[in-house]
Amino acid sequence: MTTPSALDIPTGVPFIRRLAARLVLGPALLLSALPPHRIRAVLERVRRGAPPATAAQARAARDALCAVSLRCAGPRGCLPRSLGAALLCRLSGTWATWCTGPSAVPPFNAHAWIEAEGRPVGEAMPDDYFVRLLVVGPAEPSRPPRR
Repeated sequence: MTTPSALDIPTGVPFIRRLAARLVLGPALLLSALPPHRIRAVLERVRRGAPPATAAQARAARDALCAVSLRCAGPRGCLPRSLGAALLCRLSGTWATWCTGPSAVPPFNAHAWIEAEGRPVGEAMPDDYFVRLLVVGPAEPSRPPRR
């Protein structure tokens, strides 16, 4: 038996942003098929040199992915949606923190999401509903060695 649900598909996403979202959708889907340690390794390489994304930038990236892909807009599309949004942020020169982990309360529920300014972006749950197990945040700026 299925449960009826309506997808919240963002409107008003500019054409160029939708085009960029389609560009990162393929790599995001490919990444989502990899084991977690490989996803982390790829994202750590991709994020290099990017400053943190603002909440507005991360939300725009997430909305663009949901606007071009029913899979990403759906309830089971969290992994490709979060990967695509992180890659789209990187394409525009910033990095949104990519996270994945289980729900903090039963029943068990695994999820992947992006964060900006220390808060989940576009999630309907409270900020502490999911426990962060894998996190790929913006790279720390390198500091010169102390003498």
